[in-house]
Amino acid sequence: MREKIEALVNYTMSLDGDEKGEAQVFCDRLFQAFGHDGYKEAGATLEFRVKTKKKTNFADLLWEDKVLIEMKKKGAKLQSHRTQIFDYWWKLRPLQPKYSILCNFKEFYIYDFSIQDEPLDIIKLEDLPDRYTAFNFMFEKPEIPVFKNNLEEATRKTANIVADVFNSLIERGEDRLVAQRFMLQCIFTMFAEDYNLLPKDIFTQILIDCQNQKGNSYDLINQLFTQMDSSIPARGGRFKEVEYFNGGLFSNPEAIELTDWELDRMKDAASRKWSQVNPAIFGTIFQSSMGAEARHAFGAHFTNELDILKIVHPTIIRPWRDKINKAKTLTDMKLLRKELSEYQVLDPACGSGNFLYVAYRELKRIEMELLNKIHEDFPKSAFEIGTQSIVSIKQFHGMDYNQFAVELAKVTLMLAKEIAINETKDWVNTMQVGLGFQMEETLPLDNMDDNIIFSDALFTNWPKANVIIGNPPYQSKNKMQNEYGIEYLNKLWNAYPEISGNADYCVYWFYKAHKLLDEGDYAGLVGTNTITQNYSREGSLDYIVKNNGTIINAIASQPWEGDAVVFVSIVNWTKGKFPNKKQLYVEDQYKEQKEYVVDIINSSLSLQIDVTSAKVLSCNTNPKSVFQGQTHGNKGFLLTVNKALELIEQNSSYSEVVKPYLNGQELVGNLKSQPKRFVIDFRDMDVIKASTFAAPFKIVQTEVLPMRQIKSDDQEKKNKEALEKNPKAKTNKHHINFFNKWWQLSYGRTDMLNSISKNKRVIVCSRVSARPIFEFMSTEINPNDALTIFNFDDDYTFGIIQSQAHILWYQEKCSTMKGDPRYTTDSIWDTFPFPQKPTISQVKKVAKIAKSLREERNILMELHNYTLRDLYRILEQPGSNPLKKTHKKLDDAVMEAYGFDKRKDVLSQLLDLNNFVFSEIEIGNTVESPGIPNCIIKRNEIISDDCVRLTKSLIL
Repeated sequence: MREKIEALVNYTMSLDGDEKGEAQVFCDRLFQAFGHDGYKEAGATLEFRVKTKKKTNFADLLWEDKVLIEMKKKGAKLQSHRTQIFDYWWKLRPLQPKYSILCNFKEFYIYDFSIQDEPLDIIKLEDLPDRYTAFNFMFEKPEIPVFKNNLEEATRKTANIVADVFNSLIERGEDRLVAQRFMLQCIFTMFAEDYNLLPKDIFTQILIDCQNQKGNSYDLINQLFTQMDSSIPARGGRFKEVEYFNGGLFSNPEAIELTDWELDRMKDAASRKWSQVNPAIFGTIFQSSMGAEARHAFGAHFTNELDILKIVHPTIIRPWRDKINKAKTLTDMKLLRKELSEYQVLDPACGSGNFLYVAYRELKRIEMELLNKIHEDFPKSAFEIGTQSIVSIKQFHGMDYNQFAVELAKVTLMLAKEIAINETKDWVNTMQVGLGFQMEETLPLDNMDDNIIFSDALFTNWPKANVIIGNPPYQSKNKMQNEYGIEYLNKLWNAYPEISGNADYCVYWFYKAHKLLDEGDYAGLVGTNTITQNYSREGSLDYIVKNNGTIINAIASQPWEGDAVVFVSIVNWTKGKFPNKKQLYVEDQYKEQKEYVVDIINSSLSLQIDVTSAKVLSCNTNPKSVFQGQTHGNKGFLLTVNKALELIEQNSSYSEVVKPYLNGQELVGNLKSQPKRFVIDFRDMDVIKASTFAAPFKIVQTEVLPMRQIKSDDQEKKNKEALEKNPKAKTNKHHINFFNKWWQLSYGRTDMLNSISKNKRVIVCSRVSARPIFEFMSTEINPNDALTIFNFDDDYTFGIIQSQAHILWYQEKCSTMKGDPRYTTDSIWDTFPFPQKPTISQVKKVAKIAKSLREERNILMELHNYTLRDLYRILEQPGSNPLKKTHKKLDDAVMEAYGFDKRKDVLSQLLDLNNFVFSEIEIGNTVESPGIPNCIIKRNEIISDDCVRLTKSLIL
């Protein structure tokens, strides 16, 4: 291996380093050095087209999702080309390569922009034989690369050490607020020490002296902090060269005497390279690890830079670059420079400042790009533009309801300023700008107390901003009361009467952000993906698009990192018109994100026609025909198959209350959809009647009653305490009601059971499913809450709802649970129109194909020992198969029954039909309800008898 690398180095040194003439040969040799026959044989592409809005650029090499390489002439200053390779990488979304490499034949800059903005490593050509492990991803069988500048790893290790000290302080009784301020002052001091804002190693030396009994940490550290807060320089002593820091951070210098162990950990932290600590993630990691049971930061979640850039790029970077590209005259650029100096950024849920940090960094780079254009286009007149840096951290604002996060955010922005100053110096030196450019002064620090404030953003006036960005709190409507209390919710609902009380918490940020934007301003927020659904959409995205808002860039759904399984939508919009194309990112059937360039992004963040305007059809809701299954609420109601059959063998009458219990997972995931549990269901019996079923009753009495007693008593206690505080407080009787009927399931759905008992079979599907699979189920089985039950027994209705028409409507109108679509009756079924004038032959055709579809499914499952899930996973794969053809026949027959045009969009035709049926009902005309159409006289002709039944040989 080393010989191959050395051969590459020797070969490269002999080159002239011409970017165009020799880059391709060099790339080929690079692949050969890492064990490939060449770049082409490895599957890489030279001169890969990267399309932009106005032109097509060509990246020197793209190797699938592994690496992007951009070559520059020998000796070129690579740091000045970071923006170019980042832009190439960004435009390759969502199928971006993991690594990006800048190379000038003398050195390599290796980036992973998804985790950090700085290079993971910088390697000189002559060092490659000793450092080739940084290129481990280049091998045919890649290994984990070894980098020397992995900021996430360095940040986690440093945050872990600092958190150790904080946790130790708390454990031995220090006041939490004092300890927090002390640690923040220490953190900034260690950072300042590495960035030469303090005399060299002054803080580290203080810690060493304290370890060697040459001073006390209570005195020396406090004296340093006190001098950093003093505008009067020390006339002598060790603090003589300490400058004035101010900024609010040191206005209350803290003093704590550290133990020997704490001193040792703090010295370890101080000795680390704080230049490798990434402020964009440090605050979140440190905060998450404070007081954590695990006592370390390695599990702490933070919003990574790629996800932050999914908002900052469309709302800040792209709009400003467009403005700079359009600026042609010096007057244009002067106006842009003035506009840039007045530009305001707000994060109304700022946390520890991650979004503000990245936004500030990118706006400083925008300033450099503008100055560079002035320097290139008007070198003789450039001095007219001014030479003072004009983007300031005072243009950035945030608020949060976590006091410590607010203090962290202030420190994060102060650190950002110093890093930006260093980066600007590098840029000025690299570009050799002859403007006599004046840097900002780092010291004294800016006081950010008026910029980053501790408050509840929903009850605070927001400062005027040109762009609003951030990641509002995730809290579903179902959990808000437990988290915030009914008093807070009443206050919230009264303040925002336009938003439904059923909307999720993040919705209020979307609503308020758009309301406060001026024409031409931008916003970008992360929200739970429920913002595309029902009540939450009405208060957020519907409100935006109906009130002069244009969604310009959005990700419909993506998993969010962290402990909880959360799926989010990322939405960027502007108030007013946006003439350019929009980018929408949607997952395909293989869960891969794909980019679609569209003219309009609708409020459902969907590629399909927006069907949010569909109306509820009374013919679908009356009588009620679609139900949710039973919620047992306590595992004491559940029995194993063996136990249930044993009870029924003891007393056959127990079969009246001991029922097979089928859930969604078993429907699609078990052979022949067999249930694996039974449920004890006393339905609407009183306790005396229930007790006549002695053995089942005894089980429930033993397993369920004690737990319901405990929860009821606890709720009674909480209600009493709430009423003592506020006699008008609303109380919760959830568990009290369950206790009063402790022998019954939490939600036994008696109305559902009574309704379906009139049929021998009903249609069911899993309530949560990417693609709903419908099946008939015997009414001798009790359906679990995870099933949606359609009280129809005919093959025609089955054919309609298993067809693509209903599937598409489902996908557009559903809600989600942990990222997966969920069948919500009120939004899907209640609005779905059935064919209005099908002929007898059309109805029979749909019924016949529907029956043959199930027969074919059963044959295939029997033959291959497949479940329904197994079968439909194969169905979703590319290529032809018999079942896919039968589905196509069913879809065609259903389209024929509707009278739809196959060349037109199905959803738009369904929406038109929905409006037609609604209007017919309004004027009193008869319409076709779901179920067997009026034209069918002999119902039995389209009713068969196949269904999921209990098969003892399979369940045992």
